[in-house]
Amino acid sequence: MTDVIFPDSLWAATALPRTPAPPLDADTDADTVVIGGGFTGLSAALELARSGQRVVLLEAEAVGWGASGRNNGQVIPTMTAAEPDALAARYNAAGERFARLVGNSASVLFDIVRREGIEAEAEAEQAGWFQPAHSPGRVALSRARVEAWQRFGFPARLLDRAEATALLGSDFWYGGMLNPTGGHINPLGLARGMARAAEAHGATLHETTPVTGWQRDGDRWTVTTQGGRKVRARHMILATSTYTGELVPGLASRLARTVVPVLSWQMATAPISDNVRRTILPGRQAVSDTRGDLRFFRYDARNRLITGGVVIGEHDVRRRVAAKAARNLADAFPALGEQSMTHVWSGYVGMTWDRFPRVHSLGPDAWTWIGCNGRGVALGVSLGREMARAVSGAALDTLALPVVPIPAPLPFHSIARRVAPSYLAWLRRKDLQEMK
Repeated sequence: MTDVIFPDSLWAATALPRTPAPPLDADTDADTVVIGGGFTGLSAALELARSGQRVVLLEAEAVGWGASGRNNGQVIPTMTAAEPDALAARYNAAGERFARLVGNSASVLFDIVRREGIEAEAEAEQAGWFQPAHSPGRVALSRARVEAWQRFGFPARLLDRAEATALLGSDFWYGGMLNPTGGHINPLGLARGMARAAEAHGATLHETTPVTGWQRDGDRWTVTTQGGRKVRARHMILATSTYTGELVPGLASRLARTVVPVLSWQMATAPISDNVRRTILPGRQAVSDTRGDLRFFRYDARNRLITGGVVIGEHDVRRRVAAKAARNLADAFPALGEQSMTHVWSGYVGMTWDRFPRVHSLGPDAWTWIGCNGRGVALGVSLGREMARAVSGAALDTLALPVVPIPAPLPFHSIARRVAPSYLAWLRRKDLQEMK
């Protein structure tokens, strides 16, 4: 078995260890084959195994190796830019169901964690998610978002500046939207816990098993791996999202070129002392504000502040992005000072041009989605469950799957990948204009 090298992240250092499942070494049959061992694939495999299906999951590296094990761990039941009314307007009844899925996505994740008994492994805290407004003008946006989610039946609440100051331990922001169903997890711990739960329910996992392609043979899909072994199954779920084509160049190349992978940096401070921690974010909510050049942070189980950011240019990125994040924390919380970062790591976020996620049919009984736009934790888990229900025979008009054709690849995709971080410069100017 090939050893899997994980990024040197806080999650790799703290998640409970897992012995990878063996690679596929013989042809096999299944009811459903799942490609990808991130949150979507694991959620689908878990749901299918619980329903009694024979499910085989194939992962090129190890479960949680990609975006699912590298992110900040915030469990956020909204999209970055696609508001619930916009989802309903674009996709009609399916859009309304999808908006409700998004709004319920954090609860879905935490309910699975509790049901499978993996709270400790996942370091799960459903303490809420808060989106503070970074300017007075953005309070109006917060109010509109609260009203929109309340119309869809979700318990979002608008906090004024005094309430936000009490929640955050800082008057740096002006109010904002609180969603009590959100929270945070150790993402690699969650992935490994979901893998263990899926196996306990009868799913078969094969890691270090890259998939090179698939084809439709009669009423079945044949998925071929790099070792030449095959899985034949009636149903197929492609759950590779942003990393589609990254590990096996050419895999679903048209799909892969409809999103731009943007490198996002995450980092962690040393544990914050108890006397300071009690004054900063005392309720332990996950926080990400309304800036385009986002400021985000939350505690982990050891009271480290987990934060991150993006910088322009490729020179000395690790040092510069850590220094920027430390300055941002010190601006908002002077008692912290400029913290040194003990762990700094990165991974891809899949961005679509309109910042809407996309659900696609790959053919009869085959599904995928792509374009998390920075909201892949809760949404990935919920969409995995939803696609599992689709291949289990649920009627499409009962599911939160607004299916669209795979669009044409983005023009000059390779150039778009290189210049995407420069978009940050425009976002910074926009943020500064709104502060005036």
